[in-house]
Amino acid sequence: MLNENAEQSRWFHEKLQPHEPMLRAWLQSRFPSRLDLDDLIQESYLRVLKAHARVPMDNPKAFLFATARNLALDYVKQPKFSRTDYLEQHDFADFADEGAAIPDVVARNQELEILTKAVQALPKRCRQAFTLAKIYGMSHKDIARKLGISRHTVAVQLRIGIVKCMEFVEEYGKKGTY
Repeated sequence: MLNENAEQSRWFHEKLQPHEPMLRAWLQSRFPSRLDLDDLIQESYLRVLKAHARVPMDNPKAFLFATARNLALDYVKQPKFSRTDYLEQHDFADFADEGAAIPDVVARNQELEILTKAVQALPKRCRQAFTLAKIYGMSHKDIARKLGISRHTVAVQLRIGIVKCMEFVEEYGKKGTY
């Protein structure tokens, strides 16, 4: 049992956890801010770990993204559910059949890769503010304090970041390099 737990812990730290920042950014870009991303990501981890315990996975990253997407969609469709009611109503065994969603997950991962490149191309201060806001979910006030700039500067940097990312993605698409 200890070896199983150690193996599962190792697998989690190697195969799932490194994708959390990307997953968090992807969820923030696609779903409303009323989602509790921490809960959603933790529940996704739980489901993927349970599935992995039953069946080996060829692409745990894709499965993680598909699971998180499905959970977020469930939440958006039923925004007034009780968390405990939701867990009681759904059988965790049902989530293993995610095969049809893999092409969508791959396409979304490619989009996320392009967005990551766009963020990396931002000027340093803009990239810092953008990453703190969009990936780590920090408030303008907290970002201003952390970077030693005004809230107004944070807002300006975020607007610049969004515009530059949109331009980057548009230009990337024109080149046909998706």
